[in-house]
Amino acid sequence: MRKSIRTLVFGVVVFSIPFSFLVYFAYSAFYHSGEMENARLVIIPKGFGLSDIAKYMEKNGIIKNRYILIFGAKYLGISTQLKAGEYAFPARVPPSKILELLSTGRTLIRQVTIPEGLTSSQIVRLLENEKTLSGIITTIPKEGSLFPETYNYSFGDTRATILARMQKKMELILREAWNKRDHTIPLKNVYDAVTLASIIEKETAKREERFLIASVFTNRLSKKMRLQSDPTVTYGISRSNLSRPITRADLKRETPHNTYVMRGLPKTPICNPGAASIQAALNPARTDFFYFVAKGSGFHSFSKTLVEHNKNVRKWRLMRQKLR
Repeated sequence: MRKSIRTLVFGVVVFSIPFSFLVYFAYSAFYHSGEMENARLVIIPKGFGLSDIAKYMEKNGIIKNRYILIFGAKYLGISTQLKAGEYAFPARVPPSKILELLSTGRTLIRQVTIPEGLTSSQIVRLLENEKTLSGIITTIPKEGSLFPETYNYSFGDTRATILARMQKKMELILREAWNKRDHTIPLKNVYDAVTLASIIEKETAKREERFLIASVFTNRLSKKMRLQSDPTVTYGISRSNLSRPITRADLKRETPHNTYVMRGLPKTPICNPGAASIQAALNPARTDFFYFVAKGSGFHSFSKTLVEHNKNVRKWRLMRQKLR
């Protein structure tokens, strides 16, 4: 009996030594630095389970032994919680860190920047060029319905989702700005506001001048004068930028947007304006200005009368001729 017990104890001891070594090896491999020398971007496809992910990691040199990752996930109870997506793995990332990232879904955050003043079709083309977005855009959103700013997204997010976020943000910005508007302005509704803001956006890139330009258009609308904005002429001819200067014939061409021909606001916005132009449209400066002309470097000269305006036009034309 004693001999049997000694044999059993001896067997347990002998067996426990390699088992303990195996546990120590697995623990060390799981928590210590890996062998990947450089940081890598890795895309885990949708539908991959633990075994698929482990094989994929081993095959691509992210980890040395797939079973370490498998056993670690099972031990931690997260084998069914690993998420697909694009991940940024640092150099020498240990399996424990890989599982932490995959189980929490901390995918790489990408960004797409939508500049102010683009048309909806230009924004769609910009999103189509973002190769890490998915899906096809079948309908161009209404002009003026997309808010331009920088949007975060993850690999595989859809273009339609980005557009929906842009529309929701524009609705929010317009609603908040409309509630804080100057109630004396001659705008009937939010759509009028975004339409005027789109013209202001295309007239100047200078934030400090937008409120002055807004005052000119507001004064003209109040007096039933034509807005006579060159960007509305351009938009009426081509939804994108013209490759040539505007001609006298262009100014006389009847389109739903040419404010040299029509009175009031154009039929639709002519671009997607940013917050500053929206604020300017709804809270213009209080001035007696009815005219403005570009004077170089993106700035303008403002005037109260047509006589004064014509003098400014001649002055800046002469200066441009000298510079040429």
